[in-house]
Amino acid sequence: MTETMDTSRGARLPRSARRKQLLAAAQEVFVTNGYHAAAMDDIAIRAGVSKPVLYQHFPGKLELYLALLDTHAEDVLERVRQALAETEDNRVRVHNVLTAYFDFVDGADRGDEGAFRLIFESDLGNEPAVRERVDRVARITMQAVADTVAADTGLGRPQAELLSVALTGAAQITATWWLDANRPIPKAEAVHLLETLQWRGISFFPLQAGAPAPSANG
Repeated sequence: MTETMDTSRGARLPRSARRKQLLAAAQEVFVTNGYHAAAMDDIAIRAGVSKPVLYQHFPGKLELYLALLDTHAEDVLERVRQALAETEDNRVRVHNVLTAYFDFVDGADRGDEGAFRLIFESDLGNEPAVRERVDRVARITMQAVADTVAADTGLGRPQAELLSVALTGAAQITATWWLDANRPIPKAEAVHLLETLQWRGISFFPLQAGAPAPSANG
């Protein structure tokens, strides 16, 4: 197994473990300071390594940021995919998708507070590589929800995608507001309130033949 060594401190770690350590330190600095105010010196200090060790793994600050974006983008996408796939009850799907967004924004379940800001509130939105990743998250989550909406309602693709943008956009914005307001109500209650609002809207559209019947709680 390849190892890297911080010669200034004598600490030796496998390359994969060192990379994970550096990404964790970079995330803390980016979330606290924003991309533009963050410095590679700060990240190296936070990680407890020398700058040469940091540059062995990442040639620059942008590469570090993109690596973090890739990690968290895949996380939120997988959360939404699982939320849709694990049930055919459409109200439960609404609940699961909302929970996926709230859990991702909350970060408490994985000790990862603030990671969502790298995607949803990036101060590097004009950088093409960042914009492409952020847009990809929004596009793929919207399309996944739209697939379900279209299949269940028989609506055309543009109509299904418009509804999907409304559903996922509300989930993201509401979860972010809830966190920034210092969790004024329990997360489960917040999810339930938004679920009730969204379900009363989306359940208005008739199911097409063969689609699962609405939940008895609808």
